[in-house]
Amino acid sequence: MAKAAAILDIRVIPRAPTSRVDGMRGRAILIRLAAPPVDGAANAALVAFLAEVLRLPRRQVTILSGETSRNKRVQIDGMDEAAVRDRLLK
Repeated sequence: MAKAAAILDIRVIPRAPTSRVDGMRGRAILIRLAAPPVDGAANAALVAFLAEVLRLPRRQVTILSGETSRNKRVQIDGMDEAAVRDRLLK
């Protein structure tokens, strides 16, 4: 049996005062990040933030697309989509 994996649409707003989940924007989960969008800093911060909030190792969080965009598709291994959304949007 395959392990659970969630693929989420994420909208990132860099250079926020603090990193936090800020609800939904359309179909995407809105995440404000303290990191600037320079040299991959925001992408690294997004992976670290999601791993911390979801209590998963960073290796289980992968940016599938949107590395240079505010709109990203992220895969979370080891959790299904409902569990991820529940934990992020509580």
